[in-house]
Amino acid sequence: MCPFAVFLCPEGVKWIMKRVEKKNLSRITDWCQAVMESRSPRGGLYIDATMGNGNDTLFLCQMAGNEGQVLAFDIQKEALETTRELLEKHGVHSRARLILDGHQHMERYAGPESADVICFNFGYLPGGDHRIATSPATSVEAVEQGLRILKKGGIMSLCIYSGGDTGFEEKEALLAFLGTLPPRRYTVIVNAYYNRGNHPPVPVFIFKE
Repeated sequence: MCPFAVFLCPEGVKWIMKRVEKKNLSRITDWCQAVMESRSPRGGLYIDATMGNGNDTLFLCQMAGNEGQVLAFDIQKEALETTRELLEKHGVHSRARLILDGHQHMERYAGPESADVICFNFGYLPGGDHRIATSPATSVEAVEQGLRILKKGGIMSLCIYSGGDTGFEEKEALLAFLGTLPPRRYTVIVNAYYNRGNHPPVPVFIFKE
């Protein structure tokens, strides 16, 4: 499938719909996972930059297969413990390295152009302390590092939340940064839940040329 077929042709849309028919297409995480899966080879290196409760980490481990590896980051021990239990429950814990560190330090753990997929889910730990959340400066730095780590032909997925406890500063900072990326090196696609109120989340996909 061509890189942008999931957005530009009926076959791509059908491909996506097959993978979300048992999921909730209106949920940002399901949509992002379906698009990531469309571009993800098995056996690669995948990075979950915002571990949280481990759902994206589990998804990446399942995509990775026995030959692949997942790096997952979070600054809260609670997130690592919850994710470890989830991965053990599904028998894929050996595929992941859970790292207690901020995602703005991911270059300490992965080399240039080594990752096939990187995903971010910004905000706070679901069910956790809302005062502990991602921030504009470290989020932009993490995305910058991630783009250096991402392979050519790789995909980065961003779930950007705004309003409520998180405010709008992080969303505005991230979108402003993405607008500066050179178009010959990156294609940035910003989706929108256009008919939904209350500041819906924004799914963003970055394809590295």
